[in-house]
Amino acid sequence: MTTTWLITGATGMLGQDVLERLRRDGEAAVGLARGGLDITDADAVHGAIDMHRPRIVVNCAAWTAVDDAEAREADALRVNGGGPRHLAEACARTGARLIQVSTDYVLAGDATSPCPEDAPTAPSGAYGRTKLAGEQAVRAALPDAGYVVRTAWLYGAGGGNFVDTMIELETVKDTVDVVDDQRGQPTWTVDLADRLVRLGQAALAGGAPAGVYHGTSGGETTWFGLAREIFRLLGADPGRVRPTTSTAFARPAPRPAYSVLGHERWRRTGIEPIRPWREALAAALPALLNEKKGSAR
Repeated sequence: MTTTWLITGATGMLGQDVLERLRRDGEAAVGLARGGLDITDADAVHGAIDMHRPRIVVNCAAWTAVDDAEAREADALRVNGGGPRHLAEACARTGARLIQVSTDYVLAGDATSPCPEDAPTAPSGAYGRTKLAGEQAVRAALPDAGYVVRTAWLYGAGGGNFVDTMIELETVKDTVDVVDDQRGQPTWTVDLADRLVRLGQAALAGGAPAGVYHGTSGGETTWFGLAREIFRLLGADPGRVRPTTSTAFARPAPRPAYSVLGHERWRRTGIEPIRPWREALAAALPALLNEKKGSAR
């Protein structure tokens, strides 16, 4: 029997939510973690596609250590560039579709208004360069069946993220200094997973053209603004969050100053873009708090 969906990186923060969303829809799906499929191994990738015969693959596997990529770009490229290439070539051979999860880091990060899906790519760091290589490989091998969904500022259960860190710091710090000169769109993995599944379903039904989509929440804020909203939702004083600049937190990899993405392509496909970030955060926080309570037991 043909498996409809194959999810790589299935035990990661996003992969778990994609599988849960598919389960709720009753879709046939197989999830493979790194131990079950190393996407940098071309033979393993082709073997997995031949074994499971998916109609659509969602690649949630990635090198996400942004700073480490600066010193280990070749290693990051094997995962973020070579892995999607192997998947795309296997999908092209079997006629499957592929959704590649990408990032805002492929853009220059210096815009002043939301970047459309066709904005020029100009990554300023190693991580962005490796993710762009993955995008290009998918679109080259699958011009009519390759989907690139760029996301940013992800948070969710089952993985380390900024929201989780702020929840923890609220309990142990009197004040927290947070960067206020980077703008973006905090995005809950549950919301992104929903759009990935909807896009895949539309693709299988012939209702979604291949190409680039932007999978981020509506609206925009800074890390400082996000932290203040987290504190407010926790019932804590937002004034305990103090603004600072990126120079106070120097990192090996440059961070985009402006990571706000436009969502017009969803509307043209008949799929509503992700809801505003504040609404999503309010819905997500109880689940994140429950996860922290469970892990503390």
